[in-house]
Amino acid sequence: MNDVAGLYIDLLMRCVSNAVYDDDMDMMRGQMAVDDQTGRYVLLEAVPATMEEKYLGHIWPTRAHTMVGIPRLQNLRECIETVLKERIAGDLIETGVWRGGASIFMRGVLKAYGVTDRTVWVADSFEGLPPPDPVRYPKETLADFYRHEALAVSLDEVRTNFARYGLLDDQVRFLKGWFRDTLPAAPVERLAIARLDGDLYESTMVALRALYPKVSPGGFVIIDDYNVVDVCNEAVHDFLEEHGITGPLTAIPQGGAFWRK
Repeated sequence: MNDVAGLYIDLLMRCVSNAVYDDDMDMMRGQMAVDDQTGRYVLLEAVPATMEEKYLGHIWPTRAHTMVGIPRLQNLRECIETVLKERIAGDLIETGVWRGGASIFMRGVLKAYGVTDRTVWVADSFEGLPPPDPVRYPKETLADFYRHEALAVSLDEVRTNFARYGLLDDQVRFLKGWFRDTLPAAPVERLAIARLDGDLYESTMVALRALYPKVSPGGFVIIDDYNVVDVCNEAVHDFLEEHGITGPLTAIPQGGAFWRK
């Protein structure tokens, strides 16, 4: 690996997670109120977060551009570097991007290695999570993630975040809308990396069904919320059983899991 590229990737990882500063607060445990007009929870006051909590991806940070933490970013880096080294064909996609930090990191790794023939697809509603649909998905969580204003980050804000790193270019394409509407018809031909971060049973299952056929042999499927949100585990295991997939599912320290097709 090129030493300069490695140094850039290390620094980018620390920047998108805001590991270089200790000024993040935790919105997840903060004091909330319901906005009368939107019906969503708005943050009144965040609570202090430790550097360890942020490093591990255990908080909703006030400043960092991703909440996934260093272990999951390191896993993403290793997967990308593997598909580049082994010339596994395909683009990279993240489904559920929040402020865009992990997708920005994906684009940055490609940039560091001078890769010009792969696209980073950035898929999100850019309006937060959808309400749970237990009628269509009986295993769905009844958690009210959809009511948290902090999880609704606009497309303009995510584009701005890409631009702040100098990484908003024609190798980045955005898919705006609910996954059930955008992913089945997305103009994605082939994938080397599919990183799914949809929290819900529906969001995980829809993404797997739409994207897994496009993952190249040797490509990686990464599930951010595995061992973090119970219904995400349910969706993954149901999909694996549905398709007779028996390959090893490897846990990522502190949350998340991945497998190789």
